[in-house]
Amino acid sequence: MSNKIKWGVLGGGGDSLIGVLHRVAANMFDAYQLTGGVFNPDKEVSLKFAEEIGIPTNRIYENLDEMISEEMKLPESDRIQVVSILTPNFLHYSMATQLMEAGFSVICEKPMTMTYAESLALAKLQDTNKNHFALTHTYTGYPMVRQMKKMIAEGVIGDVQKVDAQYYQGWINPIIHDKELRSSTWRLDPSKSGISCCMGDIGVHAYQMLEYVTGMDVNSILADLNHLYDDNEMDIDGTVLLRFDKHIKGVLRASQIATGEENNFTVAIYGKKAGLKWNQENPNYLYLLEDGKPLQVFKPGHAYNSDLSLDGTKLPPGHPEGIFDAMGNIYKGMAKAIRGQDYDPAEFPSIRDGVRGMHFIEVAVASHEDGNIWKAL
Repeated sequence: MSNKIKWGVLGGGGDSLIGVLHRVAANMFDAYQLTGGVFNPDKEVSLKFAEEIGIPTNRIYENLDEMISEEMKLPESDRIQVVSILTPNFLHYSMATQLMEAGFSVICEKPMTMTYAESLALAKLQDTNKNHFALTHTYTGYPMVRQMKKMIAEGVIGDVQKVDAQYYQGWINPIIHDKELRSSTWRLDPSKSGISCCMGDIGVHAYQMLEYVTGMDVNSILADLNHLYDDNEMDIDGTVLLRFDKHIKGVLRASQIATGEENNFTVAIYGKKAGLKWNQENPNYLYLLEDGKPLQVFKPGHAYNSDLSLDGTKLPPGHPEGIFDAMGNIYKGMAKAIRGQDYDPAEFPSIRDGVRGMHFIEVAVASHEDGNIWKAL
């Protein structure tokens, strides 16, 4: 009998990039078996897709209600154990709530919910039901990000005194200047995307990353967001000043109108003794900067790295680790939790990251709307 975790998926069918990413990640360590789900609102489309990817069609369902009802009729040993939510943002909260109330573990795309209040409700539900919950802030799966976290925790750079994150994309530039296009894109529709586009989509990645690698919580922010057009309700660019405490400050810059940029996500943490810098488009290199010393470059797969970094490294030194691998590491950590094995909490972002992220989005928007003032987190 297979000891693989029985895995279900909501959304992610057809040519969905995120669907491919999750399926590759789940298969990477032979821990999960795709068992069923709802790939599309049209069951016939879901069935056809299941056939295309070679999985049985007897557990492809009409909708989430049917899926939960039918799965709960099965013996616990045969039942789907964990479900990934790969749908648009506005469905995350209701789907996660239904699944957790029924006893399923959840892997959820970010943002976790549409509002901070929803995120708190989900966290309370998890605390009551003790479901395992992973939020796919994918970049935390990179070995060199994990190495960065451990080096900061071990005091390699000394006391943190400056943090900086930049996340620049240009994908929305061709859309935003066309009134018809910007009015029909779900990312710019508050009813489907939430109150923020840029900060809700990529700014929150940068925010979560800064708290992840430093081990510190941001306690107040000041945001200046840009909508570019008066008829566009959603931010597509912005700068956020950060305060961790009185003497530790930073800046977060995010944009979806940085023309020509693809996925330029850079994180830099500066301490009393040294600094660390990492860039997502070249994820194999972690740079250590020290006054009066040559630049040092850390790369994955070497014995000098931390156990957390090495556990997330699958290839020998010199072979690139990519975003599929990063997502795979999150699925690997979640598998350990589901199986009751020992795991490092840093192996996958938790529901707390979702709560913190939703709070950040709402406070950033409020800071901007109230005249670019400081707001507590």
